Amino acid sequence: MPPKHDSAEGIVLGFVNEQNRPLNSQNVADALQKYNLKKSAIQKALDTLADSGQISFKEYGKQKIYLARQDQFKIPSNPELDQMKKENCQLQEQIDVQKKARTEIEAEIRSLQSNLTLEEIRSKQSMLQTEVNEMEAKLKKLRDGVILVKPEEKKVIEQTFSEKMNHWRKRKRIFKDLWDAITENSPKDAKEFKEELGLEYDEDVGVSLQSYSELMNANKKRRTAQ
Repeated sequence: MPPKHDSAEGIVLGFVNEQNRPLNSQNVADALQKYNLKKSAIQKALDTLADSGQISFKEYGKQKIYLARQDQFKIPSNPELDQMKKENCQLQEQIDVQKKARTEIEAEIRSLQSNLTLEEIRSKQSMLQTEVNEMEAKLKKLRDGVILVKPEEKKVIEQTFSEKMNHWRKRKRIFKDLWDAITENSPKDAKEFKEELGLEYDEDVGVSLQSYSELMNANKKRRTAQ
């Protein structure tokens, strides 16, 4: 007489038949934890089912391996196997189509999520319009000949800039003279010594005395031309 489906034996029998692969008691216990069955109860159910011939088992040393009885399963014929393989291929093709469609939909969703909402577009448009109005107001002043920087302020700025440039040149020259004197008879490689001391040249930090000198000269030429 087959066990009740909700009994320990019924649950174990159903699982073994469903899996239809070699299992030991630990495999079954791990899989049936959701039923709150203790391993001892599962082991007893397996032994009872095996003794009654409802499942098969083999012993390998101290371990027992359990397997569903194969005579309860219908073995398909070669034509049936071929048909099953064909249906499997068709199902696989359908799965591939669905995966591709899902990938395209997910890409479209990501694209939509990356776009601005209508509220965000309006906010950005308002901000950009404010910037445009400010730039147009400045442009109008320039076209109307309004002097944005007073001549005396401009003169002070140019003098300050010129003084800073002179200090830059002077310090650059002092450093070069000292560095040449230190490294002239030094056995160390100048580049390695520089890195060891943690020194940085203007070029190391992306600045150039020459470029600033050209900027000042260009400003003088423009003022002379005016």
